[in-house]
Amino acid sequence: MAVTYQMKAPTGGAPMPPLPRRAPEQEERRPPPIAGVRALLAPDGIDSDEPQMETFAHMETVTLLLMSLYWLWRDRHDFFAASNLTIYYSPAQLKSADFRGPDFFVVLGTHREPKRRSWVVWDEGGKYPNVIVEALSSSTADVDRGLKKQIYQDVFHTPEYFLFDPETQELAGYRLAGGKYQPIAPDPAGRLPSTELELLLGVHEGLLRLFLPSGELVPIPNELGLKAEAEAGRAESAEQRAESAEQRAESAEQRAESAEQRAEAEARHARLYAEKLRALGIDPDSVT
Repeated sequence: MAVTYQMKAPTGGAPMPPLPRRAPEQEERRPPPIAGVRALLAPDGIDSDEPQMETFAHMETVTLLLMSLYWLWRDRHDFFAASNLTIYYSPAQLKSADFRGPDFFVVLGTHREPKRRSWVVWDEGGKYPNVIVEALSSSTADVDRGLKKQIYQDVFHTPEYFLFDPETQELAGYRLAGGKYQPIAPDPAGRLPSTELELLLGVHEGLLRLFLPSGELVPIPNELGLKAEAEAGRAESAEQRAESAEQRAESAEQRAESAEQRAEAEARHARLYAEKLRALGIDPDSVT
C-alpha cells in the first residue's frame, strides 16, 4: 500500500497539502539489484526463457550431443551440460530479451547436480561455459556468428565455440587465443578437436557427433543396444556356421565309418566263402 507523507509548514502556517502521487506509468523503472534478483529465484534457480527448437534437426543435434556426453561421462560428477537453457550472466539481462541461451553448452569444474532450470552465473561461482555449440538456422545464423560470438568471446571468455548447420552439415570451430577467437583446424577426417572436452566433434551420417581421440564414435544408449544386438547376431551366426561345419564333419565321419563297415562285411563274407570252398576241396584262388 502506498504511503502519503504530509509536510508541516513553518510555525504559524497551515499544513501543506499532500504531494501529488506519481502515476504508475511515470514510475522510474530500474534494473533490479542482486538482492532483488535473488528474491526472484526459485529453489532450483531462475526459470529458463528459451523458445522451442526451430526444427527437428536442431533438436536432434543437441539431443545427440547431450546423451552421448552424459553416457561417456556417466561416472563423472565434475561437469554440467545442458541444451537450450538460458545463461543469466547479468541482473540487467532479466529486463532484456536480446540474448538467448546456447543450444548446447558444457561447464567444467562444477557439480553435475542439482538439475538446473537455468545457469545463473553469479550463483555458480562466476563460472561460464567451457564449450558452447550453436545449431545454425536461417533465422539465427547471423546472430550466432555475430552477437553471440562476440558475447562468448568478450563476456563469457568461453574457450571453445562451435557452429554447426544441420542443413548443410557445415561445421566450424573457434578457440580463444589472446582474448580472440581463432579458427580450429580440422584433422584429416574433417573433425574438430576440443581440448576442453578432450574429444572430437565431427559429422557422422549427416549429424553432429562426438568422437574419442582414437576416432571411435561416442554412442548413445540405444546405439549400444543395437550394437549389442548386431554383435549377438554375428555371434549366433558364427555359432550356427560352426555347428553346421561340425555336422558336416560328423556326416563325413559317419560316411567313412559306413564305408569301413561295408568293407569289413565284404571281407568277412569273402573269408566265409573261401572257407566253404576249401571245405569242399576247392582252391578259392582257382575260382574267379
